[in-house]
Amino acid sequence: MASTNSVRVLHVDDDRDFAEVAALRLEQVAETVDVSVAQGGAEAIDHLEEAPVDCVVSDYEMPGMDGLELLEAVRADYPDLPFILFTGKGSEAVASDAISAGVTDYIQKESGSEQFAILANRVQHAVDGHRARKAIERSERRLRRVYERISD
Repeated sequence: MASTNSVRVLHVDDDRDFAEVAALRLEQVAETVDVSVAQGGAEAIDHLEEAPVDCVVSDYEMPGMDGLELLEAVRADYPDLPFILFTGKGSEAVASDAISAGVTDYIQKESGSEQFAILANRVQHAVDGHRARKAIERSERRLRRVYERISD
């Protein structure tokens, strides 16, 4: 059973071997992270319909549905879900398009294991921010209900 501090991540990449290694490395550097893997956008959409996640980490360049198209599909049903583009296709144009599309964060894949510590940190930061915003929204709704029930 996942604790309230656990972070459920869906890692989407057309290279299943890389995605599984990345999942293992993320779980090693961040004990609270639990990673599921989807091979491509269609599989990611199916996974999101079946199991809740706290953050999506997606490659950019994938056949069928690229990372920005996946972001658009995810935003249609989960408008606030943190979405991190983790891509080997790094360019200013891709970064600009990703930011314009509303990606939560953009990280370029690099060689070396330190990239997974950076990714884990960015995932945790995005999820913590999302959870804090949701808690504030719940608190504001409760306060509004209290104020509406107070008579003059």
